[in-house]
Amino acid sequence: MKKTLSVLIGIMLFISACGTQAVAATASTPSATAEAVTATNTFTPIPSALPTFTPLPTATPIPHPLSITTMRNGTYPGSEITIVKELERGSNYRRYYAYYLSEGLKIYALLTIPMGDAPEGGFPAIVFNHGYIPPDVYRTTERYIAYVDEIAKAGYVVFRIDYRGHDASEGEASGAYGSPGYAIDVLNAVASIKQLPEVNPDKIGMWGHSMGGYLTLRTMVISKDVKVGVIWAGVVASYPEMLYNWSRTGSFTPSPSSRGVGWRTAWLEQYGAPDENPAFWNSVSATSYLADLSGPLQLHHGTNDEDVPLDFSIRLAEQARLANQTADLYVYEGDNHNISANFSIAMQRTIEFFDQTLK
Repeated sequence: MKKTLSVLIGIMLFISACGTQAVAATASTPSATAEAVTATNTFTPIPSALPTFTPLPTATPIPHPLSITTMRNGTYPGSEITIVKELERGSNYRRYYAYYLSEGLKIYALLTIPMGDAPEGGFPAIVFNHGYIPPDVYRTTERYIAYVDEIAKAGYVVFRIDYRGHDASEGEASGAYGSPGYAIDVLNAVASIKQLPEVNPDKIGMWGHSMGGYLTLRTMVISKDVKVGVIWAGVVASYPEMLYNWSRTGSFTPSPSSRGVGWRTAWLEQYGAPDENPAFWNSVSATSYLADLSGPLQLHHGTNDEDVPLDFSIRLAEQARLANQTADLYVYEGDNHNISANFSIAMQRTIEFFDQTLK
């Protein structure tokens, strides 16, 4: 047994020695290596039992619902306008209490239609965006009556919408600045008024006051359907300016939801300050897209406006012109947020401006 074991050990030592010599020869003679490899069976590695790791693609941030790009990609079909009842007539126009649909919600509105025969193609129309009024006290037939009357007498269909959650309109009054709901209602109002038989769908203008000015500007960088816009004392600043340069010292006392306390806190926490994340803050600001304005603008603002800074309108006029857009600004010395002391001249300028584009 011991002899057999000694023989086996000797054989193993001999094989080991031969292998070492083969490696040394291979290193010094490349041609011999090629021949040796050819003569030897090819080694096929055994697949690893561990699964191969495939890295997941980097997630693309979801655009905010209020970003201009997101809203441009939305669908705003509007609906047929339903007349609920006829109201007392104006001097040369008929008034109706009506509603249309926005995201399935009934949005009520005051609708005026000129009397007499419509011009070829139909009457021009103005979608009228009112400013902030506490939703629980807002009434369709009690607000902006004089404003609507002047525009309606000039031969325009006027569609003054209530926004969701206002008076009888369905939905939640979530505010304009932190939620897209009101802007969606405006875009659906444009689509709805275009369907009214008396209206020329290619001649749609828009008027907005204060918060309604914010909605007018947004609509005009989202939709090409609005051919001209007039804004009185509008909240038309970029979001960073609204964040840092808008202190309210006058009678403008909005509820927390519309005032935007929620969006300020939430956005700063989620996206960081404007200097930390300018891409986000630019994406939600209509002023970043002024090169895409759908038509000319006319701006009106009083120097004693205690609710919305005059600088907002001045800055918008400058930015629009830099973007090769028309933005005429009228400043009323000593006048207030409603331009009460200069109402007649401001309304005359408004109607003349609409006439230039829509008639």
